[in-house]
Amino acid sequence: MSTITSYWVQKMVHQPLEDLMQEGYNVKKHHFGNSITFSRNVFIPLTNICKDHCTYCTFQRRPGDNGAQIIPEDDILRRVKTAKDAGCTEVLISLGDKSDYFPEVREWLNHRGFRNMLDYVAHVSKRIIEETGLLPHTNAGVMCRHQLAMLKPYNASMGMMLETVSDRLTGPGQVHEHAPDKRPHRRIRMIEEAGKLKIPFTTGLLVGIGETWVERMDTLLEIKRLQETYGHIQEVIIQNFQPKTGMDQLKSNVVSEETMLRLSAIANILFDGTIHIQVPPNLNNNYLSKLIQSGITDWGGVSPVSTDYINPESPWPAIQRLKEVTLQNESHLTERLPVYEDYITPEWIEEPALSAVKELKGRIDHETPKLYT
Repeated sequence: MSTITSYWVQKMVHQPLEDLMQEGYNVKKHHFGNSITFSRNVFIPLTNICKDHCTYCTFQRRPGDNGAQIIPEDDILRRVKTAKDAGCTEVLISLGDKSDYFPEVREWLNHRGFRNMLDYVAHVSKRIIEETGLLPHTNAGVMCRHQLAMLKPYNASMGMMLETVSDRLTGPGQVHEHAPDKRPHRRIRMIEEAGKLKIPFTTGLLVGIGETWVERMDTLLEIKRLQETYGHIQEVIIQNFQPKTGMDQLKSNVVSEETMLRLSAIANILFDGTIHIQVPPNLNNNYLSKLIQSGITDWGGVSPVSTDYINPESPWPAIQRLKEVTLQNESHLTERLPVYEDYITPEWIEEPALSAVKELKGRIDHETPKLYT
């Protein structure tokens, strides 16, 4: 354990919680004022077929499994147009890693004129931009530089959870043993490539999959290094894993409220205003006020039209409730796009995504003061 990791772990674990939360809140208020942001989105699980097998994932399917699917493009566009009518601005496109590893998936794609799954994602993203004006935010797992560059013109931002830098968790009997794309060096390399391409990016820490406090801190420090090098990480998600039915071996991994508050506060202190801190409200619905008091800056994507397909047992709270909780804590709720304002420049976003971003930004800037304050 490095000296710097040791310092932050001691601070994170041993500083009185109330003091740590106050420090995190002070940092947040200094850099971001009294605003808590959210994005109104629609969640499109383009395919749940995935080459990897993480023991904590209920989203992943193999071809032939019950519920395995690839959503046809016309169905996707119908969902997106419904979301547009509901006021959404973000289209969260999520899919399993390397789904076209399977011949059944390649056959489905080839029959429709696509060489691979990322070609299909690029095509769908282009249609969304051109036909609806909404903004794709793609999380397609590990991609190479060429694939990232192919998606960039049609995505306002992209993302992938780093989850952890622990190689230990890829070992025998661990959660990532059968998930080659969860090898930390592969995910770090992709985040670096996104930085070199100047893609506004979301990443984060997954808590409760067997990691230690040292490994949590090392993950946050690696994200800090990536941000200091490339400047492209706009937000970090502190996401708690919640064991699902049938996961008896992971029941002991339930993440406590105190752990989430400590991590939220320490992330704010560590990043010191350079990155927004997001905690999913549907996974932490019982202590939303305390999360604000620990210094979080963002509620993430909240959908009025779709469920959280990764955590379907945890519905998103109504935007009205988030507004009320935020106001109760002397803050105001502000709607944002999937790309934060500092990144809305030609340096970071290419056409046609840039024009769509500017048009939607004008709309929400006009509407937000009337709705959320």
